[in-house]
Amino acid sequence: MAVQPNGQGVMLHDEPLARHTSWRVGGIARRFYRPADGADLARFLQQLPADEPLLWLGMGSNLLVRDGGFNGTVVATRGCLTGMAVMEEDLLRAEAGAASAQVARFAARAGLCGVEFLAGIPGTLGGALAMNAGAFGGEIWPLVEQVETIDRAGQVRVRRPEDFDVGYRKATGVEGEWFLAAWLRLEQGDALEGQARIRQLLEKRAATQPIGLPSCGSVFRNPPGDHAARLIESAGLKGSAIGGACVSEKHANFIINTGTATAADIEQLIEKVQQQVAARHGVELRTEVCIVGEA
Repeated sequence: MAVQPNGQGVMLHDEPLARHTSWRVGGIARRFYRPADGADLARFLQQLPADEPLLWLGMGSNLLVRDGGFNGTVVATRGCLTGMAVMEEDLLRAEAGAASAQVARFAARAGLCGVEFLAGIPGTLGGALAMNAGAFGGEIWPLVEQVETIDRAGQVRVRRPEDFDVGYRKATGVEGEWFLAAWLRLEQGDALEGQARIRQLLEKRAATQPIGLPSCGSVFRNPPGDHAARLIESAGLKGSAIGGACVSEKHANFIINTGTATAADIEQLIEKVQQQVAARHGVELRTEVCIVGEA
């Protein structure tokens, strides 16, 4: 471990990414940087070579890093860029490294409602923005007033929702910009009711999903008019395993690491599920998971 001389950020070399992904798999990152704050991040990006491969990492959910690792620099926002504040009576600003569940709880305590569904989404707010995350009937982008982004030159910009192509599990903006923060327009409500709603959603999640086991959350997008879990289950794939990777018996759209899985096991099981669902139902399942790194 080494502290950068020009700031408070921490640089690690040859860092095992299995420590930082919710599947608990993945090879090493050649460089792994955790910035102290936005200003430190900007300084760090300014000194990076233009051709350096760059991967942004929050809590490592919805991410599969291959066993050969990532031959570049990982920028890790978990544990930093976590600030949250009520800017106006119904406007919440949250930084991209804040856990989605923390954003939901902060809003509820402030008497702001409409974002409770984030409590059931693993990962950070930045990840939720990047994939237009949703759960329990809610999605993040209808709440977005504006976002702050940063590019490889360390330039910070304010972007409006109309600057993005937002759809089901996607939000595509200007290439080479990453989320720093979002301003969410919420509704005023009762703090106790909001916190009770969060508890109800978390109880429902625990009852229907394999909480506590290493997974990435939902692996596949729901095809139009159907559910990926239904298709996988009806194809007889619950409990199907390759190595230490297994399709959850509790929720078929989850692949769990039973303790010995490699990234290759998981990737092969993803492909098996896609092939068998296509053969059985004629439906091509698309992943929500971002797969990166060297095989």
